Amino acid sequence: MHNHIAFYISNNDDKQLLIKRIVSENFIGDFSSLKGVIFSKKTLDRFIDEEVRHGNFNVVTSTKNSLLNSSEGERKKALLQHLISQNPEYILVDNVFGNLDANAQKNIEKTLTRLSQSIPVIQISNRKKDILPFINQLYKLENNRAVLYKKAAILADDNTTDFSLSLPKPYHQNDNYFKTLVKFKDVTVSYGERTIVKNINWEIKPSEFWQLTGPNGSGKSTLLSLISGDNPKAYNQDITLFGIKKGSGESVWDIKRKIGYFSSEYLRGFERLQPIEKMIISGFYDSIGLYKIPNERQIALAHQWLKVLNMFHLKNKSFLSLSVGHQRLVLIARAMVKHPPLLILDEPTNGLDDTDAALFCKLVNKIASESNTAILYVSHRKEESLLKPDLIYELQPHKTGSTGKSIKTS
Repeated sequence: MHNHIAFYISNNDDKQLLIKRIVSENFIGDFSSLKGVIFSKKTLDRFIDEEVRHGNFNVVTSTKNSLLNSSEGERKKALLQHLISQNPEYILVDNVFGNLDANAQKNIEKTLTRLSQSIPVIQISNRKKDILPFINQLYKLENNRAVLYKKAAILADDNTTDFSLSLPKPYHQNDNYFKTLVKFKDVTVSYGERTIVKNINWEIKPSEFWQLTGPNGSGKSTLLSLISGDNPKAYNQDITLFGIKKGSGESVWDIKRKIGYFSSEYLRGFERLQPIEKMIISGFYDSIGLYKIPNERQIALAHQWLKVLNMFHLKNKSFLSLSVGHQRLVLIARAMVKHPPLLILDEPTNGLDDTDAALFCKLVNKIASESNTAILYVSHRKEESLLKPDLIYELQPHKTGSTGKSIKTS
């Protein structure tokens, strides 16, 4: 029987250093003398880069698409099969379930379970629920040392801080009252002969808290692009956004000004060494970075948001020096300073550890209960015990295109 090892880490741990120590040192056993493979986002990005730069398509997906043009589920499945074909003596898997729907997670778990019969599996995970069932040694990092824990001792304790202060009031009282923010009537979107979504009827009203769900490839991103104004196919549909029928003269920027948007991929755009105070103030101007002199009211509101986040003492700290979880809290505050009619959160907890995910969900629940902003939360992770949406819009795939169903949660 092989030893199968998991490291349960936080976002404060240096994951890349951990991987380096596992594969090149005698850190938890002599893996440095074995031929191993690493399943990680970094490995996947390297293969995608080879495709883009050199036209090398070394990893083949089941649909024969390039990795660049494949879904996250197809990419991860193809990468895992490619690595297994190398006949490794061990495999290290990092964040193996991130961005995957339930079926894709089950398939990868089955593949790794079969593989565990022949070689050791080493897992790195920052979510307890992701730890593979066959793991028989579980470690945490303490002072850069690997400390062995009993699996049962890793409990789902919620020791996160509560947000006790009330949310700041809007910068401007919103004079635009919308009876409906988003309304789709019999919306069907096709690309060539493939229908992505079919006969979608969906309405989002002010103050509602929605979660959009559905497996990989079911059309979630398509619906988001129709709402945000980024998809030209919206002009051929019966879509009303913020009281205006699509195609009746509104600009994309008219739409975007009414939407606060956050994606886990959004962090890539914020690479300047700006203090977090200025990051939040920049939300008044919809700019990446602050290039105007803010007024006293804007500064005061930014300070109130920092106090809500329990981060006022860090207001002059560089955004890039924060943990990933705290960076996301700041970006949510930045999106909310104007109290937009609609806040879209796209895979917001991807990559967060358990503590930061709980903190993030508490803030989202607070925004839902204390503001008039409607929330559209899109994620493969249901965060059942943390998130409290009022309604779910579930996309259900069919050969003729995904259909949708509205579900009340209570």
